[in-house]
Amino acid sequence: MVRFLTLLCDWALYIAGAGLVVMTVIVFWQVFVRYILNWTNTWTEVTAVMLMSWFIFLGAAVGVRENYHLGFDVLLYALPKGGKKYLRSVSDIVVLGFSIGMIYYGTQLVRLSWAATMPALGIPEGLRYVPLVCGGILVALFSLERLALRFAGHDVDVDPHLDEALDLDQPKEV
Repeated sequence: MVRFLTLLCDWALYIAGAGLVVMTVIVFWQVFVRYILNWTNTWTEVTAVMLMSWFIFLGAAVGVRENYHLGFDVLLYALPKGGKKYLRSVSDIVVLGFSIGMIYYGTQLVRLSWAATMPALGIPEGLRYVPLVCGGILVALFSLERLALRFAGHDVDVDPHLDEALDLDQPKEV
């Protein structure tokens, strides 16, 4: 199961990266045709925003799995190692609850707006909210994975920035 979630995380990261590149090309094209050719495309802005939604929600899910999501860790550095496990578990439970809200309300948004059509693209309006649902599903899976691994005795709470913070105290040779 961990191998499958690793593969899923890698694919989410690749798709998010590709979406960022494609969005950058679309925005460049939009600026080029607007200011150089004095012409406007109707599809570029809507497409760029939809791609941005995809890479934001997929990237957030990857951040949850890889422990790179935003957090306020001051209390964690003051607690003994045993206390950190419980505080991070509470954090993962809160993230899981938030992801369930993303799935539930995102699904409602998709369902309620599916009948409308985006004029610029000719596709259902509900497709705007599919990234919210997919990102919520991935965040829920990755949060559950972190909780299960932690309680199985695995060290999933390694702080990727801790070594960098500790190295600041050491003088560097030039």
